[in-house]
Amino acid sequence: MPSPTLKERLQAVKTTRWVRFGIVALLYILFAVWLDNYYILPGLIVLVDIYLTKYIPWTFWKKSKNKSFLRVMEWIDAIVYALVAVYFINLFLFQNYKIPSSSLEKSLLVGDYLFVSKVSYGPRVPNTPLSFPLVQHTFPIINTKSYIEWPSWPYHRLAGLGEIERGDIVVFNFPAGDTVTTLVSNPDYYTLAHYMGRDALKRNKAQFGEIVYRPVDRRENYVKRCIGMPGDTFEIRNNRTFIDGKELSDPSHIQYNYYVMLQPGYRFVEKQFRELGVSVDDRAIVSNDINFYAELQAMGFPLSSDGTFAPIYHMPLTPKALEQLKKYPYVAQVVQEPGIFGGEAYPLGYGRGWTRADYGPLWIPKRGESIKLTTENLPLYIRAIRDHEGNTVEVKNGHIYINGVETDTYRFEMDYYMMLGDNRDNSADSRFWGLVPEDHIIGKPLFVWLSIDKDRGWFDGRIRWNRLFKSVESLSE
Repeated sequence: MPSPTLKERLQAVKTTRWVRFGIVALLYILFAVWLDNYYILPGLIVLVDIYLTKYIPWTFWKKSKNKSFLRVMEWIDAIVYALVAVYFINLFLFQNYKIPSSSLEKSLLVGDYLFVSKVSYGPRVPNTPLSFPLVQHTFPIINTKSYIEWPSWPYHRLAGLGEIERGDIVVFNFPAGDTVTTLVSNPDYYTLAHYMGRDALKRNKAQFGEIVYRPVDRRENYVKRCIGMPGDTFEIRNNRTFIDGKELSDPSHIQYNYYVMLQPGYRFVEKQFRELGVSVDDRAIVSNDINFYAELQAMGFPLSSDGTFAPIYHMPLTPKALEQLKKYPYVAQVVQEPGIFGGEAYPLGYGRGWTRADYGPLWIPKRGESIKLTTENLPLYIRAIRDHEGNTVEVKNGHIYINGVETDTYRFEMDYYMMLGDNRDNSADSRFWGLVPEDHIIGKPLFVWLSIDKDRGWFDGRIRWNRLFKSVESLSE
């Protein structure tokens, strides 16, 4: 029996199927317009065959009389549809994010699970469209890449509901995560290379693993608060933040590290730690460690007659917690941790004495604006010019060459942001690894849908019920 002609196939299509095809085709066309990528429109031919002409037997398995085969194929069909749906939802609408570290405490806590909106700032077209859903870059257990680098699409952001504003908490890809050592993620590759040398990292694969490159959308996800905007001149003086010379108000839940000496014979117990909001990981007695003695003496803590210190704790505190701490009658002395204890700030080797507490001034690049380049300020912007915007940069005999051409100016192609943690002394942020370019921005966390306190038992507040479905904005006020 001859196969039906195209006309016969179309005439046999039910009206309801025409309607379904029309709706799906319209959505597909609108999706192509939103992507600003009309190269995907030939995909309409596949939709025509699926819904109308049926030249390809897409559901051949439904005609089988083997019940076991039917059952297996039904599961495969459902799983494929689910994976496709999850892929597009995760890519263009929203994703889940778990707070892994204390860098944003007490605004966001370790164990908070966030609903992150990608349409708030506009979703990105993926650099690596062929990837497995819900896996950032590496399959667990088997430790292989979860994405294919070809095809590779250039940066393009779709229309969103708004733009980043100062004070927003933002999820982004780690800017220094383009090159990584597979066995050591902290400190990052550039910090390791600065202190140990690139050759040492290459030679010691047993300790550091392979050195691999990751596209922008496959780099680790970070979450911080946006403090510096494109075009700002950012500066920190003695832990006070300034934008264009004007002091900026701190987030209400900002924290700094303190050394707290108690009267001899006293110790903090769980009650005090809970009152102060100090987690188990942040509780440390340093007076028992002889390696801290020189630092403690330099900060003005007195030695006892037996050559030891009274109990001294090291902990992060909010302004409210610090006020509460000072009310305890057995607290003898409180000293804020010096900024120099945080180590060398970005860019490493800059030689200006910048620390986490005294940083800048630094002009933050803005798309379309130019800067006068010198050998002195080049270290501040070389990663943006070379690594983020794809140019070659060389310095020969005191002269700067970009893409082989001598120049003393550069016009930036993207906006950049200064991202800091609210837990200022325990946050690996822009002060240590540089600015965040716009193509690394993922989205805006909207609310906490689950919050787990790993320091508590299941019947002792392990689930933080008071945080569930609270907006991130309200929690960070």
